[in-house]
Amino acid sequence: MGPAVLQLLSVACLAFTLGMFGTGLSDLRQMFATQSVENIQFLPFLTTDVNNLSWLSYGFLKGDWTLILVNAIGATLQTLYILVYFYFSPEKCAVLLKTTGLLAVLLLGYCYFNLLVPDVPTRLARLGLFCSLFTITMYLSPLVDLAKIVRTRSTQCISFPLTVTTFLASASWTLYGLLLQDLYIAIPNVPGIVTSTVRFWLFWRFPPDPNRPYKLLQA
Repeated sequence: MGPAVLQLLSVACLAFTLGMFGTGLSDLRQMFATQSVENIQFLPFLTTDVNNLSWLSYGFLKGDWTLILVNAIGATLQTLYILVYFYFSPEKCAVLLKTTGLLAVLLLGYCYFNLLVPDVPTRLARLGLFCSLFTITMYLSPLVDLAKIVRTRSTQCISFPLTVTTFLASASWTLYGLLLQDLYIAIPNVPGIVTSTVRFWLFWRFPPDPNRPYKLLQA
C-alpha cells in the first residue's frame, strides 16, 4: 500500500503545484493585454524562481523525480513571467538589479554546497535546510497583506484560485514528505496550509464584492 499511496501523492503534488504556478498565467495575460506591469508584483516571480531552482538542486541530489519534474516546470514558468515582466516594465534597471542580486546569491549557494561541502549526506541536509527556510519565508511573507485585509475588511487583493491550489499543494507536499520521512519537505509546507486556511476564513468573513474591480497584489 505504501508505494501506491506514494505514487498517488506524487501525482497530487505535481498536479496541485503546477496549478498553483499556473495562476501566474492570469498576470501574463494581463501584461500582454495592457502592455504594462501595473498592479503586478515582480518579487513573487523572482523569489519563486529561486525557490524552484533550489528545490530542483535538492531533487537531483536526492534522486527524487517528483521534486525534479515539478520544480523544473515551475522554474521554466517563473523565468517566463520574469522575462515578460522585464519586457513591459518601465523600470528595467531596477528589475535587472533585483534579478542579478538574487542570482548572485543563488550562485554563491551553489558554489558553497558543491565546492565546500563534499560529503553528500551533509550537503543534502544543509541544502534541505536552506530550501525549507526559504519556503517558510515565502509562505509567511503574505501575512502583511492578511493584516491589511482585516483592517480594510476587503479580500479584493487576494486570489481565491491561488488560495485553493496553495492549500492543496501544501497539504500534498506535507503528506509526501511525511511518507518519505523527509522533514525538509514536510515541515516548510505546513505554513502554506496555515496561511491558506486563514485566507479561506477571510474570504468567508469578508466576501469579495463582485461589483468592484479585482486587483491582484499577490502573485
